[in-house]
Amino acid sequence: MLDNDLAELYGVPVKVLNQSVKRNLKRFPSDFMFQLNEDEHAALRSQFVTLKKGRGQHRKYLSFAFTEQGVAMLSSILNSERAIEVNILIMRAFVKLREMIASNKELAKRLDELENKYDAQFKVVFDAIRQLMTPPEPKKRKIGFVVRERSAQYRTHRRKAVKKAS
Repeated sequence: MLDNDLAELYGVPVKVLNQSVKRNLKRFPSDFMFQLNEDEHAALRSQFVTLKKGRGQHRKYLSFAFTEQGVAMLSSILNSERAIEVNILIMRAFVKLREMIASNKELAKRLDELENKYDAQFKVVFDAIRQLMTPPEPKKRKIGFVVRERSAQYRTHRRKAVKKAS
């Protein structure tokens, strides 16, 4: 995402966002953020059909683009209500994810213990449980597209009526 979009999302001016990033450059390695070059900036600017009129309406500096990790890092360095809220939600999501992973590992460990404890007659049951624990493989989609439009309806009854009248 671009810095101006993120500034709007986090409720801060673009200038404040960029200042915060520059003050915390160590937190933004190249896989978190990069700055657009002149060609990319020109291509991006040509996307906007109409530009605002007046002095000071256009950017002097090249935009920054942020990856998913950069967006998360921004929430920790910005000091707006929205940024704080996003940062808290990200931390809670990480905690939930860690809990889910730990519980799945614990479940797999218990299943191994039970399988070792009981004889081979329950092997089928344990195999079925293991299959339920593994996530399903995503379905592959066919390449291409299907056109779903109605065929043209021609009014043949009018033509017949016109021919009879003439």
